[in-house]
Amino acid sequence: MADSTQTVSVGDGGGVRLTAVILAFAAIYVIWGSTYLAIRFAIETMPPFGMAAVRFLVAGALMYVWLRARGGLAPTLVQWRSGAISGTLLVVGGNGAVVVAEQWVPSGLVALIVATVPMWMVLLDAQYGSGNRPSGRALIGLMLGFLGVGVLAGSPGVGAGGRQEFLGASLVLVGSICWAIGSLVSRYMENPPRPAMLVSTQMLSGGAIFTLLSLASGELAGFSLLDVSPRSWWALLYLIIAGAIVGYAAYVWLLTVVLPSRVATYAYVNPVVALFLGWALAGEPLTPRSMLAAAIILASVVVITADPVQDLRVKPSDRADV
Repeated sequence: MADSTQTVSVGDGGGVRLTAVILAFAAIYVIWGSTYLAIRFAIETMPPFGMAAVRFLVAGALMYVWLRARGGLAPTLVQWRSGAISGTLLVVGGNGAVVVAEQWVPSGLVALIVATVPMWMVLLDAQYGSGNRPSGRALIGLMLGFLGVGVLAGSPGVGAGGRQEFLGASLVLVGSICWAIGSLVSRYMENPPRPAMLVSTQMLSGGAIFTLLSLASGELAGFSLLDVSPRSWWALLYLIIAGAIVGYAAYVWLLTVVLPSRVATYAYVNPVVALFLGWALAGEPLTPRSMLAAAIILASVVVITADPVQDLRVKPSDRADV
């Protein structure tokens, strides 16, 4: 594996370019780890549902137009339905819970709760999906990850809120389960042949639902664009381009070429990224305990992702361009 352009071989004789896999993991590790702070900045002066609606409608529309301009086929009605179902679970259930909860819950604590996603994905996939039982290595990695999250949860400044924080944290937990279900459901539905087109249908569907939620909640009453701060605008732009288009496309593509337990390791790395960004940009504390937790969490990722190459699940039809 010394050659960065090497392809990873699989049982059907095909392969996935290793560089693409590494870059995709880097996107969901680093970019998504930074979106927790970006969401916090965005909803400082923007209504949560409205911000999420703009984020996903714009990102989904840009991706859809770009794909169609490159000759991509329009999704069929069945594929739109699949995108709407998985998009509701991923975009509205998963991301929506984070957006709403960050009104009361610190971004670092939100990232910690989202770290339960690997457990839900592995357990749900074993019970209702592929039927593959987690390997001993995967179970050890999961336990290490939760140990690291537990150590990080005890760091100063994490979880010092009251009833609203508890309710927000509970909402994030439900959203994490929705995200795990949506991730697995998308693997077994009739989707567009190109992962990026699936992403666009999911984001457009989720954005439409966020629009309805924004109107129904009354959050736009008295809102003015003139009240939005430059920091919120920049955060929204980052969430659209990096968080939604780049990160989300990388995530959905990885689900087609890598085992769910490997993809789900992003949820262990994101709290570490969120912790360091909070320290660097928001003045949040960075203690020896949090550094130890970060090391344990990263070790869990190494354990989970160190399975033999043949564990990758890639079919010829899955290797479509993003």
